[in-house]
Amino acid sequence: MVKQKFLVRATRLGAVAAAAAALAGGLAASPAAAAAAPAFRAVRPAAGPGLAHPVTAYVANFFSGTVTPINTATNKALKPIKVGRGPHAIAITPNGKTVYVANLLSGTVTPIRTATNTALKPIKVSGTPYAIAITPNGKTAYVTGGKSPTVTPINTATNTALKPVKVNGSGITGVPGSGVDAIAITPDGKTAYALTDPGAPGTVLGRVTPINTATNTALKPVKVGRGPNAIAITPDGKTVYVANAIGYHVTPISTATNTALAPIRVYQGPNAFAFTPDGKTAYVTCVATGGAVLPIDTATNTVGQPILAVDPRPDAIAITPDGKVAYVASYDSGTVTAIRTATNTAFKTVAVGAHPSFIAITPDGKTAYVISGPGGTVTPISTASSTALKPIKVGHGPAAIAITP
Repeated sequence: MVKQKFLVRATRLGAVAAAAAALAGGLAASPAAAAAAPAFRAVRPAAGPGLAHPVTAYVANFFSGTVTPINTATNKALKPIKVGRGPHAIAITPNGKTVYVANLLSGTVTPIRTATNTALKPIKVSGTPYAIAITPNGKTAYVTGGKSPTVTPINTATNTALKPVKVNGSGITGVPGSGVDAIAITPDGKTAYALTDPGAPGTVLGRVTPINTATNTALKPVKVGRGPNAIAITPDGKTVYVANAIGYHVTPISTATNTALAPIRVYQGPNAFAFTPDGKTAYVTCVATGGAVLPIDTATNTVGQPILAVDPRPDAIAITPDGKVAYVASYDSGTVTAIRTATNTAFKTVAVGAHPSFIAITPDGKTAYVISGPGGTVTPISTASSTALKPIKVGHGPAAIAITP
């Protein structure tokens, strides 16, 4: 996969286009193309603690057009569920009853009933669905339009798409990297924040558009940095954080005023966020210059001592529900580094499959699941000992994972 160390998002869209062309022409995806699949999950919300009593992990397989359920008690893959073409993002309702899968190449969202692991009628949405988030009350799912400058709300009670919400500054024709990529919703459910990278490439500032979820209307967009690559909201809902991949900073946004605050200087290529459960610290991975993880004090927006003892190109991060350990996946090295949050020191490196790109931790905190694209596997890590367990075979090009409450 061609992916510059400092420019994460822009190269990924080219891989998506190539995959789309191959699938549209009925061609089998090559192993090299499959290796690119995890990177399609270019923009991810911050990882954090889940709910109690996990049951099943669901893995979206981009090239297979399937979702693989994994029984977290036995670490066994169950029968794959057929969805649309290019499943790219996945979210689960807070009550755990329904999984929603965004199918990038079909322009649809497939609901899956978790009680029976059966796919329901696909829902047509605007554009090329790229990311999905669900309100805390579970009533509405919001789907970004990718190349379309829209966000489509879905009524989860009826599984019908509502009128798309127009957002700002996206979908520049012919410009690599442009699109409405990510979305995050405040803990009170009142506002969704849609992240737009105008591409251009990287010469135009990105935008974050707040959406009033009561009326599904877009508010005035907020300018952030160049090449915005990830968005996350603090557990108290007071601040949105945006990682700007082309550059050295994170943009905080006050949710009370929807205004950008002073940028936070970090290392080059900030890429993903995770918060401690108390919300006091945000950890941001930075992929350039060998890679690093930087802690940010959310009360003061100041950066602490960088954690450098991680392998090259840290691509994803998740924190255990007790807040004691952060797990960082390093894309180039095929490893996951465990970090003690009390001291911000790395204490163990675990070998997983090639090109790990996404981590999800069970709500009881006992197991972390790591996606590896080229081999089509998910590697469980026992958090008690930070050791890798036997890899689980899933579909071709796993690109996203979510776990039921």
